[in-house]
Amino acid sequence: MSDDLRSAVAAGTLGAEENYAELLQSIVEVARAIFRAKASSIFLLDEETDELVFEAVAGEGSDELVGRRFPSSTGIAGFVLVSRQPLVIEDVLTDPRFSRETAESTGFVPKGLMAVPLLHDERALGVLEVLDRPSDARFTLAEMELLGLFANQAAIALDLLRRARRAQGALAGDGDLAVIARIAEKLDRRGDDEDGDASAAAEFLAALEKIL
Repeated sequence: MSDDLRSAVAAGTLGAEENYAELLQSIVEVARAIFRAKASSIFLLDEETDELVFEAVAGEGSDELVGRRFPSSTGIAGFVLVSRQPLVIEDVLTDPRFSRETAESTGFVPKGLMAVPLLHDERALGVLEVLDRPSDARFTLAEMELLGLFANQAAIALDLLRRARRAQGALAGDGDLAVIARIAEKLDRRGDDEDGDASAAAEFLAALEKIL
């Protein structure tokens, strides 16, 4: 089955993107609280525009940064995305990878940060950052492991968000894929009502896949 067809079928079965956005927001809020940081953020890689997009922000900048974009190669977030390696930097102003101009455009210039790539099925989907922990807090291996757990959960949620958006794009179209998406959506709704309907819906979609 083609990726577009999978998206069309998924349009009827995936949850609303708002649910995944809320999950991402809860991840940055908990990460900020656990690390006692001033801010935490999750970036999504928009592959079509080759940009990193603020998808969730807690703390500094939370009111105005969601949706902001910048080139994917920019700053420490861009380096972590490309290298797929986590970074802990105590003084970002001395690091040549830090983009002060980009930071200033957000209204918040951090002193230090932790950043980790969000990987799912070998793909780099985005970056999780935790900014400005307490100055007296020394970074430990246990903290790195904890940050990795947050990254795993964020990567799953980010992948679901991408899939939901792609699926909704198929559902909103006018072509054959949109028709398939709407059929899948109605079948999924019937499946929520009765077990028999759910089984019939699954059989129909399986048959549809064989035909297509």
